[in-house]
Amino acid sequence: MTPQSHFVVVAAIAPGREAGLRKLLAAMTLAPGVADPVNPVLPFGAFERLHFARFAVLGDATMADFEVFGLPRPKLPTYLLFMGDCDGSAEAQLAELVQRAGEGLRRIFSHCRGLDLRDDLLEWLIEHDRPVAAPYVNRIGRTVQQIREESALQRALSARVPRGVRDAAIDPQLLRRDLLNFVRTRQAAGELLLTPPAPTPLGWWMGNALHAVGLPMLALLLSPLLLVALPFVLALLRRHERADPEYCPRPRAAAVSEMQELEDHDLSNSFTALGAVKPGWFRIGLVQVLLLAIAWACRHVFGRGHLGRVRTIHFAHWVFLDNKLRVLFASNYDGSHEAYMDDFVNKVAWGLNLVFSNGFGWPRTAWLIKEGARRELPFKYYQRGHQLPTQVWYKAYPGLTLSDMERNRCIREGFERVGMSDAEALTWLRLL
Repeated sequence: MTPQSHFVVVAAIAPGREAGLRKLLAAMTLAPGVADPVNPVLPFGAFERLHFARFAVLGDATMADFEVFGLPRPKLPTYLLFMGDCDGSAEAQLAELVQRAGEGLRRIFSHCRGLDLRDDLLEWLIEHDRPVAAPYVNRIGRTVQQIREESALQRALSARVPRGVRDAAIDPQLLRRDLLNFVRTRQAAGELLLTPPAPTPLGWWMGNALHAVGLPMLALLLSPLLLVALPFVLALLRRHERADPEYCPRPRAAAVSEMQELEDHDLSNSFTALGAVKPGWFRIGLVQVLLLAIAWACRHVFGRGHLGRVRTIHFAHWVFLDNKLRVLFASNYDGSHEAYMDDFVNKVAWGLNLVFSNGFGWPRTAWLIKEGARRELPFKYYQRGHQLPTQVWYKAYPGLTLSDMERNRCIREGFERVGMSDAEALTWLRLL
């Protein structure tokens, strides 16, 4: 199994350079926000381990919300975000990007502070790579190569399955044998590939095992202290929940239209949002603890095709910025923006509240997980208000949803099985 990793390069844009940067990023797209995979600046499609990538300008107008409550507005730079999800090491992926598209990357990041022509570009990118506080991968170990090969297998098989034939008229075993022979002939000719999974790196396997037991063991060791502290934490939580300001104004129609122009060009979309953590040590400490727990759950519980009851997210990331003053959230998901938000409201509103209730202005919660995102209209105003345009977004397998990938995985497993009953063979044929 090849595990996935992520890079999150964040660099402050130099004064007076933002307009030129936006013009360059726009030249890298086929449609608003949609990357041209063969664009000459950074040809994303040339990198076979890269699942998703994005460039986004991180300016945050919501910092003005502080002034609504008589608090000083933090003065923060506007950043350029370069984020990607890849198979294997993120550092190795950055090295490949620099090796094959270094000139284009240097053109892009020349609009940022601190990059000198004499600097080693790879070292500079690694230096600006921010750690992900909590990453989510829909199915850990599923590679770009696997997705593409299984999609090709599905298309080849589906083209040979007769349409409009009643189940009773089908000999499932005979049809399955014919299909298997057809694929094997194509494989022998090198026209269809089904590459076996690579061995899981020993270092990752050992690190994953230690990570799996480390947090529960730490919680167990600290349990006496945690039990003593729990009533005080809950009392502080309720005090903050009653006092923290709620601010969810309806977003401007022009801002919503700008976002909608970037959406629904494919069956999948990107989401980028940025917001400030509520002031004070309590909220900053609480969100760090909660993201630590979410990172553990994403790695050991939810990396098998779902995040809670939500099954439409390919990758998601929570990243601290500005010395933990702000949190960046970015995801790649299937379906429309409205359906994505409805999924959260209806299925895992409590999970949204866990983290985002620590964000400045979030709809008021009760006991951390109640209310908040369940108040649909304030929540939807809040998330649109904090959403930022993604200027360039790349997906390695356009037109494929997670449902398609799961179906294709089952088709491959059925193809590789030695034998099936008639009922199993018929079920497998129906996948095609």
